[in-house]
Amino acid sequence: MPVICDPDAATARRLSAAFRGHGRAFAELDAVEQALASDPGEFVVVLGPHVDLPGALAFAGARRMDRPALAVILVRERLEVDVLAESMRAGVREVVPDRDFPALMEACRRGWEVAGRLWAAERERDRAAAPAEKGRVVVVFAGKGGCGKSMVSTNLAVSLAARGGSACLVDLDLAFGDVGIMLRADPHRTIVDAVPMAGHMDETGVESMLVRHPSGVRAVLAPVTPGEAEKISGKLVTELLSVLSRMFDTVVVDTSPQFSEQVLAALDAADRQLLIATPEVTALKGLRVTLGMLELLGYPADAHAVVLNRADAKAGLSQADIDRVVGRPIAAHVPTSPDVPASINRGVPLVQDDPQHPVSRAIADLAQRLTAGAEQPAIAAPGRRGLRRKARSR
Repeated sequence: MPVICDPDAATARRLSAAFRGHGRAFAELDAVEQALASDPGEFVVVLGPHVDLPGALAFAGARRMDRPALAVILVRERLEVDVLAESMRAGVREVVPDRDFPALMEACRRGWEVAGRLWAAERERDRAAAPAEKGRVVVVFAGKGGCGKSMVSTNLAVSLAARGGSACLVDLDLAFGDVGIMLRADPHRTIVDAVPMAGHMDETGVESMLVRHPSGVRAVLAPVTPGEAEKISGKLVTELLSVLSRMFDTVVVDTSPQFSEQVLAALDAADRQLLIATPEVTALKGLRVTLGMLELLGYPADAHAVVLNRADAKAGLSQADIDRVVGRPIAAHVPTSPDVPASINRGVPLVQDDPQHPVSRAIADLAQRLTAGAEQPAIAAPGRRGLRRKARSR
């Protein structure tokens, strides 16, 4: 959202209304400079019709030198040729007439687009000059719904943040994502905001779409409007996770329970794949099908780990039965508890509300093993960063 400056409060409110009230309005240019200094990701400044022209031109000229990616949009009551010429020479990106909201919005859109590309090019040069450091990507998947996948994802991300590292939680269950509910987060920004960035996504753009949680976790929420999920491609997921892995120590991805294009893109980017199941015949069947599908797609066996949720549920299956069906060691046993649905209903993750709860301790132990790079085969890292499916004949 832009920074708006006009000494007339009514005019500032009117200009802000063009952006649905999301713009930050200031009366003085000094206050605008302070706001820009504290927010390197701001790309657009709108100077209203009551900002005196010499001051506006001096501001634009200074920003052209110290912040060339910034777009300064000047609003005037009348468009005069000499004012246009002076403005362009000073570094004003565009001059638009007052009360022409469509022209103002279009000028800001062009400003964001150009500034975003300039910023991306600058960051790309910085990355090329320094060795890239990437965090780990942990994808949480279940072949059957109702296994507690989102609960594990959410609490795992909060537990990782509590350990002192930076953590981001991505809700990739695009049609029925529950991360926003579990974090009690306002979905005013979602993954759909990444669509205009496709092909030139950078850390500043991604930062603008993240939702903050009091635990320290940052989240990318699922779409809330029907049909928006169709805008998210596998290529966009790949690009988004690549950027997030440069921004955070750990990126936890909560997925939908099917091998969609988007989920496959996330699995390709993963350092760890956590497969969630419960001690029920249908859930264990789904796990076996998932393991077979991952093998068919060429993912290495040591890249994924099994997490048994509600592990002590009285489902009539013994541990021997479960081990026989799973056919591999289980990385974590998360106990069942009525406190889990209660925490979900409150919108407060259990590991945040009660860190000493048995469920919290089980997830915290899993988080510790992930961050420590434990050598257990069940959660060992792949031989190289980023998994790739083996080629299949068409």
